Amino acid sequence: MNSLASYKGRITDILSGKRPSVDTDAAIESVDYVVLDTELTGLNPRKDSIVSIGAVRMKGGRIDLGNIFYRLINPSSVMKHKSIVIHGITPSEVAEKPPIEGVMSEFIDFCREDVIVGHFISLDLDFINREVKRINGAPLKNQVVDTCNIHEWIRFNDGDFSRHYGGLAEELNLFSLAKKYRIPFSNAHNAINDAFVTAQLFQRFLSFLPRFGVKTLKDLLQIGKP
Repeated sequence: MNSLASYKGRITDILSGKRPSVDTDAAIESVDYVVLDTELTGLNPRKDSIVSIGAVRMKGGRIDLGNIFYRLINPSSVMKHKSIVIHGITPSEVAEKPPIEGVMSEFIDFCREDVIVGHFISLDLDFINREVKRINGAPLKNQVVDTCNIHEWIRFNDGDFSRHYGGLAEELNLFSLAKKYRIPFSNAHNAINDAFVTAQLFQRFLSFLPRFGVKTLKDLLQIGKP
């Protein structure tokens, strides 16, 4: 089998569910994660498009900075001024970049069967799965964890942890929580930078959760699934 056919076969296996399922009894420190973020032309998955995807891989609580994914994408919808102001990506920057069809298979292969992690991840996955289904006929089948949901579980279940990090965050957006949990950040609303900030937030949680009974992936999914 040539390399192209082999590559397409791996993508088909990922989307068809033929790959071995993740062991939900595995300790959270041993699970492979992909932490991702997207930048968009707007917030409506039916009308707007992905402009960039950033992702970083984690093995348990260890962030693998040598194993990242970042692509700019020529969107299929018009880039709105208010979204350009937020993420700073201009039409000229993406005019010569590949469309989503040229990126998505590579992104799926990067994710493998790993657990996907993100902040307000449902929005990102609404856009990603719309494109994956359109291009390949089926959505991603990965397990998914939302760092916002984990934070909320911690907030309601352990006041000491929250007080240690200065009490309640004013808001639940990524950068309010980064500030609360003492995670430095710059260049907000850049997909790969935001993915790295999210990975550090998730790293904080992973180091704490086993002491409060969240020890396996099954436990983590119960508190963090979107």
